[in-house]
Amino acid sequence: MSIELQHIKIGLTTNHPCSYLADQQERVAVALDPQMHSSSSYEVLLANGFRRSGDTIYKPHCTQCQACEAIRLSVPDFKMSKSQKRVKNKAQHLTWVMKDTMDKGWFDLYSRYIEVRHRDGSMYPPKRMEFDQFSQSSWLNTQYLHIYDGDQLVAIAVTDIMSNAASAFYTFYDPTHPISMGTVAILIQAEYCQQQGKQWLYLGYQIDECPAMNYKVRFQRHQRLVNQRWQG
Repeated sequence: MSIELQHIKIGLTTNHPCSYLADQQERVAVALDPQMHSSSSYEVLLANGFRRSGDTIYKPHCTQCQACEAIRLSVPDFKMSKSQKRVKNKAQHLTWVMKDTMDKGWFDLYSRYIEVRHRDGSMYPPKRMEFDQFSQSSWLNTQYLHIYDGDQLVAIAVTDIMSNAASAFYTFYDPTHPISMGTVAILIQAEYCQQQGKQWLYLGYQIDECPAMNYKVRFQRHQRLVNQRWQG
């Protein structure tokens, strides 16, 4: 697979304003080979810093900036911090289940999340069809982690499942809930990976200059992909 990876066709997008850093231009490399569209190939690509959006597989390829670093959690080595243990204790009454599809009321929850947390983002205003195209993949086993407070749906974490890894793709939640639901979702995804014997939980990209992302580095032990080597 490493030989195949060296020879995959890559297309580059044009530069456009970065979604995360105001003074930077963003460009991504897109994997063009159809044979890469499989669970096993995508797992290799994840280990080489790629992510997906819908069926499109990409990685940052910016000319002036190297701020984006892929980050993953080593599931067998995961140790909760004191603050994460406090969050888990507060969340003991919550229940969760993985499902093949999202509950009927998912769009109301998603809309409230976008309206409160991301009014200045690319997902605003919330659109059902746009989210479907963004989150779904025709060649991956994508599961939906549902978190409930009593009978109330309070969070959904879209999670890609592979043979030895899972990828935390996107999470949305009740923005008024008193517990840090983003942290709860990762704790549960890590627990799910432990139950399923997975080695890695991929958390997307880390940008140190972006405060909204800094919760990811609090999960230990994590690794970052720096100069094509996982460090941590």
